[in-house]
Amino acid sequence: MGDASYVNDIKIHRDRPRGILGLSQETYINKILERFWMKDCSPSIAPIVKGDKFNLNQCQKNNFEREQMKNILYASVVGILMYAQVCTRPNIAFAVGTLRRYQSNPGIDHWRAAKKVMRYLQGTKYYMLMYRQTDNLDVIGYSGSDFVGCVDSRKLTSGYIFMMAGGAIS
Repeated sequence: MGDASYVNDIKIHRDRPRGILGLSQETYINKILERFWMKDCSPSIAPIVKGDKFNLNQCQKNNFEREQMKNILYASVVGILMYAQVCTRPNIAFAVGTLRRYQSNPGIDHWRAAKKVMRYLQGTKYYMLMYRQTDNLDVIGYSGSDFVGCVDSRKLTSGYIFMMAGGAIS
């Protein structure tokens, strides 16, 4: 059957002479952008920037806000972004984790932030995870946290990344 070229919306790029394997979700990202009418949107430089603050005060509080958010598929967008994050885009993990906190009652500011993540993907859809052929298959891990990172619950926000062969594996 030959080499696989796509698996679960992940394109596999091989450069055997240079010992490089790349995983890309460009096609998946294009589908996301088209599904949510953002295929021609202008790109964002980052999925979330210093100063972007989200809290429960931005959630829906009245009938006007509920009506405004009624037809917005916020939970679907967050789920779709989570899939991209888990497969090939660990660079959006913090933003997606932040958006996920408000899934049960998102406000318009949360929706704007989700669209900003999609705009970031628009500008970086050609990015891919790269793995290089190596004799050293040591797993390298990094972690970080900020205490009292969530202004609503006063809980810490933490994250980690494990890498092998020059690319993220978890």
